[in-house]
Amino acid sequence: MKAKMADRIATSVLYFIAMFIVAILAGLVGYILVKGLPHVSWSFISSPPQTFKEGGGIGPQLFNSFYLLVLTMVISMPIALGAGIYMAEYARKNRLTDLLRTAIEVLSSLPSIVVGLFGFLFFVLSMGWGFSILSGAFALALFNLPLLVRVVEDSLRAISPAQREAGLALGVSRWETIQSVLLPAALPGIITGIILASGRVFGEAAALIYTAGMSSPNLDFSNWNPFSMNSPLNPLRPAETLAVHIWKINGEGLMPDAASVSSGASAVLILFVLIFNFSARFIGKWLHNRMTSQ
Repeated sequence: MKAKMADRIATSVLYFIAMFIVAILAGLVGYILVKGLPHVSWSFISSPPQTFKEGGGIGPQLFNSFYLLVLTMVISMPIALGAGIYMAEYARKNRLTDLLRTAIEVLSSLPSIVVGLFGFLFFVLSMGWGFSILSGAFALALFNLPLLVRVVEDSLRAISPAQREAGLALGVSRWETIQSVLLPAALPGIITGIILASGRVFGEAAALIYTAGMSSPNLDFSNWNPFSMNSPLNPLRPAETLAVHIWKINGEGLMPDAASVSSGASAVLILFVLIFNFSARFIGKWLHNRMTSQ
């Protein structure tokens, strides 16, 4: 009787903790959306910001966020994929792997502001790239690399050893087994991790203040020459992302309608982060069902 009572109490406490966490998330997200969605419109999403008058939007900042995200993933994914395959399939227990795991743990525990300061000293000053999308992308690649390496490694380790043994028993080399058997089987988990990491990159601000900058040139979206300073594709131009824009307008307060712009931009940012998270679950489940014929 006492054991059943203790089990019920423990279950009730755990359910309460779970519901409390969900309530906190729902309250935060609901408050931001209720305050911000009335200010969101197509004009707000597509038009550039205004510094000293009302009616500005977040168009360039939204584009910068997606462009920086794509460039960051292009830089970090090949490294993460190679490191994850090595850690899951080739690495043995020795000093090198211990050192690599320690380096990954240290990188994952670094505050984003520290990564931003390193990016400022190395990419902005030493490499001479200045405040640019390229500097921000490399800084965010360092920031995101531990998560992506873990995603690839865990996805490969989750595959049944029987699939490895089957490939090797057929006379296929280890690399061909990884390429033809293991990576396709691990694809749902890897894609889910990539999308979740993308949401993390999309909402980052601290590291970008010191690398990508807090301003953007007047972009000409009809100019697709990547070497032109006004081209949106130029990776060496400064770029204020959506998260940095929210921080900036709340800190400076130069806009007459700073509060409404901040609320609307926050709502848009939250919506895209939610889209990243929900789409990660949906796409991962869809790929898993498609590959397992469920």
